[in-house]
Amino acid sequence: MGDATGTRHLLLLHGMGATGEVWLPWAPLLERHWAGRWFAPDLAGHGWSPPLPAYTFQELAGRVVEGLGPVARRFGPRDRLVLLGHSLGGVVALALAAPSWRLPVDAVVGLGVKAVWSPADLDKARELAARPVTWFATRDEAARRYLRVSGLTGLFAPDHPVVDAGLRREDDRWRLAMDPAAFAVGEPRLPALLAATDVPVLLARGERDPMVSDAQLKELDVPVATLPGLGHQAHVEDPAAVLALLDPYL
Repeated sequence: MGDATGTRHLLLLHGMGATGEVWLPWAPLLERHWAGRWFAPDLAGHGWSPPLPAYTFQELAGRVVEGLGPVARRFGPRDRLVLLGHSLGGVVALALAAPSWRLPVDAVVGLGVKAVWSPADLDKARELAARPVTWFATRDEAARRYLRVSGLTGLFAPDHPVVDAGLRREDDRWRLAMDPAAFAVGEPRLPALLAATDVPVLLARGERDPMVSDAQLKELDVPVATLPGLGHQAHVEDPAAVLALLDPYL
């Protein structure tokens, strides 16, 4: 990238229940293929990021902006941000692309964003949000619950270092780091979020993702990419395939 366009930096936003550590396997690929810096924060109420009094997509976006503050002040006048978010993180990325946040956003890629929510989906989310914190006697038990909640079962072993950021130990007990109330964030108003931004948006999904279909994404009237053979956690299943979606912004 030449000086005329500045440097594009990459902001990676994880999905519900996960943490920024889920992007760590991307590090070797990014070192080879991404010229700018990259950031993978914990969304509010996840990992090491404190909870919010109430969860909305705007409040989640605001916490990301707060965290970027010192970093953003070091951007050059021509530096730009590319946002890649998975599931919940994809919705937060769309919220961050609104001009009101005054971020130098170049483009948004939303991966595995659930576009249609039934009353049963919303009832289940509210039920999960109302549950008290569950304590476990061992790290292994807590790690297995973390992997289920974040949709990462079978993709990381319970003893994988990526799992550590999703757990907390107090005395001899273990719990998930996630604030259960985050499940109550509600249904994203995708048409409104898309209408509020004037940057290019690509919505992508794994071919086997049961949470969103091609037809549902195409209803939103933005470019859609389908990744063959992958599921909802496409960024973990095949990082290179998802990173290739960013080729236009290298």
